[in-house]
Formats: sequence, structure tokens, C-alpha cells
Amino acid sequence: MTPVHQLGVSDVLILAASFWLVTKVVRRITSRSSQGTKLNGPPSESLLFGLNRKVVGAPDSGLLYQEWAARYGPVFEIPTAFRGRKVILCDPKAVNHFYSMERTIYIKGKLVRAVVANLFGRGILWAEGESHKRQRKALTPAFSNAAIRRLTEVFYDSAHKLKAHWEAIIDNAPPEGAIIDVEHWMNRVALDSIGIAGFSHDFQTLDGRYSAVAAAFDSLNFEGQGILSTLVFLLGTQFPFLANLPIKRNRIQKNLRRTMSGIADELLESTRREKSHVTDETVDRSIIGLLLKAEEEDAELRMDEAEVLAQRVECLITGWCALSRMHTFWCSTLTGYETTSISLTWALIELARQPEKQAKLREEITQFGATDPTWDQLGSALPYLDSVVLETLRLHPPVGETTRQAIVDDVVPVSEPITTASGKVVDSIVIAKDTIVTVSIRLMNQSEAFWGANAKEFQPERWLTLADDPLRAKEIQGHRHLITFLDGPRTCLGKSFALAEFKAVLSVLIRNFTFEFPDGPETEIVRHRALIPRPKVAGQPGGNVPMRVGRVE
Repeated sequence: MTPVHQLGVSDVLILAASFWLVTKVVRRITSRSSQGTKLNGPPSESLLFGLNRKVVGAPDSGLLYQEWAARYGPVFEIPTAFRGRKVILCDPKAVNHFYSMERTIYIKGKLVRAVVANLFGRGILWAEGESHKRQRKALTPAFSNAAIRRLTEVFYDSAHKLKAHWEAIIDNAPPEGAIIDVEHWMNRVALDSIGIAGFSHDFQTLDGRYSAVAAAFDSLNFEGQGILSTLVFLLGTQFPFLANLPIKRNRIQKNLRRTMSGIADELLESTRREKSHVTDETVDRSIIGLLLKAEEEDAELRMDEAEVLAQRVECLITGWCALSRMHTFWCSTLTGYETTSISLTWALIELARQPEKQAKLREEITQFGATDPTWDQLGSALPYLDSVVLETLRLHPPVGETTRQAIVDDVVPVSEPITTASGKVVDSIVIAKDTIVTVSIRLMNQSEAFWGANAKEFQPERWLTLADDPLRAKEIQGHRHLITFLDGPRTCLGKSFALAEFKAVLSVLIRNFTFEFPDGPETEIVRHRALIPRPKVAGQPGGNVPMRVGRVE
């Protein structure tokens, strides 16, 4: 038999995948199972992709969802691949219900769990149900107020180290001033902070030391992705096996996990050795210390070996929500340094765009002179700093949406009657088992219906009067009526950690430096596609945000 007629391994795999695909399509098309309440929504553009291409290709999916919500109502559906459907919740009562039922009714779909397993193993980010509840309870003490109060000094130490480096750059800059890529440095300060706070390990990236962690995340650049990678985005919800195809991005994700595991193992062993010689409460209360306790046979909340290994990886990059597909533990144990650095960068961008607000924040911070505010003062004595941080998180949530799959039928209440596709007016909708449900965090955070006519503008002052304003935003649960940190049983565990780090670093930077764009406040900012979308100055390679940084006189 000639080679032309021989079937190789790849041919067999393609045939098997094609047979599986056809079977799934036929089953979906011929299915007569309950579809729940039929809702209004935009028409499909493709039998193969539905509206997935339009959503994935949109510069801002939140704006697209807002457009559809205005046309079809606060609860609507969009067609997905192969006649699938996805329900979009934009009603506050429905959104509150959705988050309260996470872990019992709404869980991550198979695609998301496969991606998470590839990246971080089967730890708390991957876990559902009782496993998630048990692992979360084991880690909760590491994020108590008492623990964060102690860690605030770590954040200040890293911020002042950054300050010293920038002062040296400014001293050696030409007369027109120093141009500094602020996002690059926000990455460094965030990574060094989480290394010390989580593991008592200094990555020393502020001193220019190479970091395998940062390099691994930088490799997850989604710009210019190939056709197969795009197909994972477009068809992955219907066909989760795509997450395990040997395409470039999936290989990079698995390599990231191996890199993280190796680093985490080294840090764990180092901490274990130190713990054998030092009895210090702060060690036991740290994230890595809690994992060591969970390994002990008599631990109250025993984790098995696979869970502990996954937590090592997740906790290595802990601190922010960010909660990242991977939404649920961004806040506390996933990609922490990524989301912290991104949020700090967005704050500097917005303050550079509006120098008067930057000056107002600086005036408030300088009331303490050269002394850093305490943890308690960060939380209560600096209302404008609090407002700037909240407004940054409102306009620029690191994670844009939460998507889950119903594991049982559910009845979802709505705050005001809606009209179904059949014309019936209802005050609740039925979500059928296996239905994909999405809450757009960006939509809820930026909706004019909830936040007023200036909802898409950076206006920290809104937080100073929110209690007295008749805004519908107050119908939304979550931290300060934001769902940036999610809500319910999977709300951001590291919320206090994130806010303390954000405020401490930003206070040091604004007190000591001024920030402006070399080409003026109208400089165009776009999003760079990566594991978590990053801001960048239009035309810059990668996620670069160069600014002119000067000393405060």
C-alpha cells in the first residue's frame, strides 16, 4: 500500500474529532429538551459561530452588551456556535441572584475548567462545590484584616524601593524630563510585593533581576494569534476538548503551569526549612504557611497532594481579582501581580489625563507629610484616594465578565417586568440546565442606567456623594456596589489585600511624582490582548505606557 493510502495518527485524530463534532451538532440541532424562557436578542450572523465572532472581536464587549440591552431589555440572549444560546444578565436583581447561586447552581463550564487546569492545576480556582468551600475556608485566615494590616508595610517597602529607582532615572534624564514605561515598573512592584507578602521571598525584579514568573506571563500574548487559537475562543464553549489541542497557546499555558510549579516548589521548600527553625505567627498566617499546615495529617481542613500543589501555583501569583475565564479567585489567589499592576497603570493613566484630579489627590495625601498612612488611615482617612481607587476599578475591571453554566434548572427574579420573545410579560425567567449565563462586569460598572449620564467618565467625586444620589447602582450588591470583586460564595477572597496594596503604592507615587503623557492628555489608550487585557499607548509594542515622570517640587 502506498503512503498516500495510509492513515497516520494525525489522520485518525482528525477523523475521530470530526465524527465527535458531527455527533454533537446533530444532537444539539435535534434536541427537544427544555430551553427555559425564550428571550429576545440579536439575530445570529452565522450557523457555525452565531455571534461569537462579533463578541470576541469587539474592542469592548461591555459596550456591545449595553447596545443590545438597550434594544432587547436587561435580560436577553445571544446565539452562539451551532444554534447554542447564551443568556446575558444586566438586571441588578438577576445579577445578585446569579452570584448568590454560584457554587450550587452556576459553575464554570468545561472549557474554562480545562484552561484553568492547564494553567494552574486543580486548586481553588478549578474547584467547585464542597471542594471549593473547603479550600477557601483553609485559605481565608491569610486574608484577614489582621494579616493585611501586617502586610501593608511590605507594600510600602516595595513602593519606596520603586521611588528610589525612579529618582535615579530622573537624576540622569535630559532637561526635558524622564520618560518611563510605568506599566513595566508596575509589574515589578506588584510581583516583588506579592513575593514577600506571600512567601517571604524577594523576586528582586525592581533591581532588574530576571523573573521566570514575569517571563511566563509575558509569553501569554494573544495578539496575532493563529486560526486555531481563534477557534478555541469561538467554539470552545460548545466543544471543550479544544482547550487540550496541541496548539501554540495551549502549549504556552501548560508551560506556564510547569514554570509556576517549579518556582512554587522551590519557595515551598525554602519556607518549610525556615519554619523548622522559626516559630513565628506571621509564617503560619501567610498563604504558604497555611498550605504547609494543610499538608499536616492532623490539619482541620486537609487538602490532598494535588490540591496543595495547585495552591502553590495559584498562591505564587496571588493578590488580585481579578479574579480571570478564571474569574473566581482573581481576587485572592490568581494572577495577582498581573491584575494589581494593570489597575495601578490604569489609575496613573486616568490621573495623567486629568491633572487637576491628580493634584487634588496629591493634596489629600500630603496631609501626612513624609509619613506613610497606616493601614487604618488608608481605609478611612483618605476619602479621595479611596474614590480614585474605586473609580479605577469601576471603569477598568481587570476581568470583563463572569460566564457560568447552570447545572440544574433555575428561576431567576428580575427587578422589573420583561417581555419574552413570545410577547409575554414576566417578573422572573427560567434558566434551563446546561444554559450558559454571562454577567458583563464592564456593562454593570459602566451602565448609564445605574451610574448616571457620566458613567463612562473618570469621575472619582461620584463616590463622595453616592450615598445621597438616587442612583440605581445601589441596587447592585458586591463591594461598594461594584462587581469587580464578584459577589456571593466566590467573592474575591483577596479583596482587602488588593485594596491595601493598590492604595499604599499609589499614595507613595502620587506624593512624590507627577505624571503626564509626552504627547498630551489626549494620548490614545488601547487594549493589548494577553491573559488579562492590558492598557497600552496606541502604536506601542506590547503593553507599554510611557509617561513623563517628574519630581514633586
